[in-house]
Amino acid sequence: MVLTKFVELFEFEKMDIVTALRNFLGKFRLPGEAQKIDRMMEEFATVYCKATGSVYSKSDTCYVLAFSIIMLNTSLHNPSVKDKLSADQFVKMNNGINDGGDLPAQLLIDAYHSIKNTPFEIPEDDTQDFTITFYNPDKRGYLVKEGGKHKSWKKRYFVLTDNCLYYFVKESDSEPKGIVPLENLKVEECKLKDRKFTLEIRSDEKFIKSAKTDSGGKMVSGNHEYYRIQASNHEEMMAWMESIRKSISKDPFYAQMQARKKNAMCKQ
Repeated sequence: MVLTKFVELFEFEKMDIVTALRNFLGKFRLPGEAQKIDRMMEEFATVYCKATGSVYSKSDTCYVLAFSIIMLNTSLHNPSVKDKLSADQFVKMNNGINDGGDLPAQLLIDAYHSIKNTPFEIPEDDTQDFTITFYNPDKRGYLVKEGGKHKSWKKRYFVLTDNCLYYFVKESDSEPKGIVPLENLKVEECKLKDRKFTLEIRSDEKFIKSAKTDSGGKMVSGNHEYYRIQASNHEEMMAWMESIRKSISKDPFYAQMQARKKNAMCKQ
């Protein structure tokens, strides 16, 4: 894969994660699409973890921390963000991301001060930050979302753009509460007795790949088998379903792997 080969050109040995990110992000124009950023950061995390050894229990830890550091860079250096993260908040945000355990606090504090003192250098032809994603969405508006762990229904502000579905507690929030990359998913009407006009997003896999912030402000991986979202009427539900279907991307490699899995199961 071209992306993998590109990331493997970087020599991350003996680099802390902030230095590695500075080298990585400083060599190319970061795409505006959240889904492409997600893939690039996955490759970065995998290669960085292999190169640097045992501090991180798995590449998912590097992936989450890398995104946290990018969010920190935006928080500290974007003038539109009024409430700047403190070092203690940054450490708290990343509690438990090391396969349930905590990373060394000094590692996180050093990362915080490195970003605070010196922001990432963005290539001159890319002056946009991640907030540009929300400026021209495919669709936006308030809907009612079913909770994951607690099955209560809450009003959320949704933004559909760049093959991702974002949801916010309210429209004025600068950062999303959750992100759902729309890759290899499907959406259909969900007929619930007490909830008319509900759509359901699900995957052929057990869980949908997603991310969210918990009640303590910590970034965590989503753990949803499906997302159920209620519109105010039938027309609105159908409009959202149509827009989401158009935004869902299909990875040919994923389809091939699914076919191989089915064939393997038939042989057993």
